[in-house]
Amino acid sequence: MQVKASDIVRIPVRPGGGRPYDVVLGVGLLGELAETVVGRTRAAVIHPGALRATADAVVADLRENAGVEAHAIEVPDGEEAKQLRIAGFCWDVLGRIGFTRDDMVIGLGGGTVTDLAGFVAASWLRGVDVVQVPTTVLGMVDAAVGGKTGIDIDAGKNLVGAFHQPLGVLCDLAALESLPAVEVRAGLAEVVKTGFIADAAILDLLDADPTGAAHLPELIERSIRVKAEVVSGDPREDGRREILNYGHTLGHAIEKVEHFSWRHGAAISVGMVFAAELSRLVVGLDDATADRHRELLTRIGLPVTYRDDRWAALLDAMRVDKKARGRRMRFVGLEAQGRTVILDNPDAGLLIAAFTTVAEGR
Repeated sequence: MQVKASDIVRIPVRPGGGRPYDVVLGVGLLGELAETVVGRTRAAVIHPGALRATADAVVADLRENAGVEAHAIEVPDGEEAKQLRIAGFCWDVLGRIGFTRDDMVIGLGGGTVTDLAGFVAASWLRGVDVVQVPTTVLGMVDAAVGGKTGIDIDAGKNLVGAFHQPLGVLCDLAALESLPAVEVRAGLAEVVKTGFIADAAILDLLDADPTGAAHLPELIERSIRVKAEVVSGDPREDGRREILNYGHTLGHAIEKVEHFSWRHGAAISVGMVFAAELSRLVVGLDDATADRHRELLTRIGLPVTYRDDRWAALLDAMRVDKKARGRRMRFVGLEAQGRTVILDNPDAGLLIAAFTTVAEGR
């Protein structure tokens, strides 16, 4: 995929009560990384095995151009990276190299790596700086922005973590040129989400080209701007930030039930179709907007159905979702495009009715 971006774009994130930072979007940004670590003694570059060559180049650049003692820490690819034992391995490495509060963690990779790197940084010495360098669409539009960090445990996804805002986020669009099409599609699920909850222009761009290829830089920028605006006003998910979880309650449950063998974006795609139908049943979301979910996601190439024999397991997983309150399940719903609502403890019959619309063989 050829990615074109003529200018560097800086999107401000100004979390109330926290340190402001920019999300930088452009091509050839890795050179800016050295500028962010000048004056530090050490930097740890946490990366997946698939990016070993890139990580080695970053380490060499930091040593030569920033005078920093840089170290690469390789972790597994995919969701396997977000495990306590992997975080423990990273902490052990930081301890061996003598990491102090003046040093910096760099998360280089997709959303799972930036989640892990942020959590490692948040918990080491009760918090050291982290710079996120996402290399996937999903990482750029969602995981790397906003300061949510975390790992998975047997009970569910992202149940252990911390809010820890990065020092900065560098989105080098050149990294997307070699990204497999299946990974681009998975990332577009989160782009679609921001279109339904906020920016309708995103949906129109994807209607015109469901691959996203023709407008990828604009789609990524628009999605980041939505998230930056939301998290600036609610950095710790005390209120409005919850809207970013649209489609995630069922989506995270699917990931857990499938033992994280499903890509995040694929699970969220099914979760959004479910959330749209639940919104139609509970708050009267108009048919055109509800149906648009299934139509657009199908054209993108994302799944919109799930196994019909897993409802009991999904229900158990949703009950321990991080958005739940006591025994009450909560879902982000839509009253209309761009107008979200919290569906607090919907009737069990309505949940089943909404699930039938995504159950395979309906």
